[in-house]
Amino acid sequence: MPADMFRRSAAGSPASYSPIEAEFGDSRQKLSPLETDNSVLAALGIRVAYGDNRVLHDIYCHFPATSVTAIMGPSGCGKSTLVKVLNRTLELTPNAAVEHGSVLFHERDIYGPGEDPLEIRKRIGIIHQRPVIFPMSISQNVLFGARFHNQFDGMRPRDYAEKYIEQVGLLDEVKDRLNDPASELSGGQQQRLCLARTLANNPEIILMDEPCSAIDPIATERIEELISLLRERYTIIVVTHNMNQAKRISDQAVFMFAGRIIEAGDRDTLFENPQTELAQRFIQGHIG
Repeated sequence: MPADMFRRSAAGSPASYSPIEAEFGDSRQKLSPLETDNSVLAALGIRVAYGDNRVLHDIYCHFPATSVTAIMGPSGCGKSTLVKVLNRTLELTPNAAVEHGSVLFHERDIYGPGEDPLEIRKRIGIIHQRPVIFPMSISQNVLFGARFHNQFDGMRPRDYAEKYIEQVGLLDEVKDRLNDPASELSGGQQQRLCLARTLANNPEIILMDEPCSAIDPIATERIEELISLLRERYTIIVVTHNMNQAKRISDQAVFMFAGRIIEAGDRDTLFENPQTELAQRFIQGHIG
């Protein structure tokens, strides 16, 4: 990419960058990875706007089954918008609209006629940046969606709740307090509780929108350990600002800038041999 595609300070430092006439190339080539036969989810030509403001431009990407994909990029580049598109939670945002494109889940368009958004959100769960805790007990938080979707499969509700609380490593910490308000938990515990609630819905894909940005380093380590364990059974897509975290947890990586996917591929290739100047500068810490 030519150097004049970026704004520079008067001293020539890389303190400020934005595309002027950026030649982003053919967005259809930004698939992750380019060749795969086990893709479970794919975004094809997605364009999104908030009112008159276009925020995603012709997004093409797909995600292999039972793997972890990290979506990276500077603030405001469209990462969180993209993950909300992937399970139809974006439509809960006023004035937000998917203007063009489709999202294929097992080759079926989740935005197609007759598709039930509640069922889609059950199968493609999402963990938000800040824990979303309901005003009820710890156990009832876990059971909230599972009860709606009839997931107990003959188990007692308490046993069902404990099963998923244990899966996220929280049971030993709360086993004597399951009827206490979930709001009394620490931030890291609340985030693991949200993960337990998502798992209790029996999803196939888990979206995580910067799940560690609002919790401490010890809680972050626990979340990363859970991601490593869960990758064997689930497809996981994680939005993160933290490049070191992306290196630790991901199999694939996607780099976004200005509402576009600039580069995507396996983690090691993107971090060790980025093909675009934008990706190089982001990895070097000059864009963020």
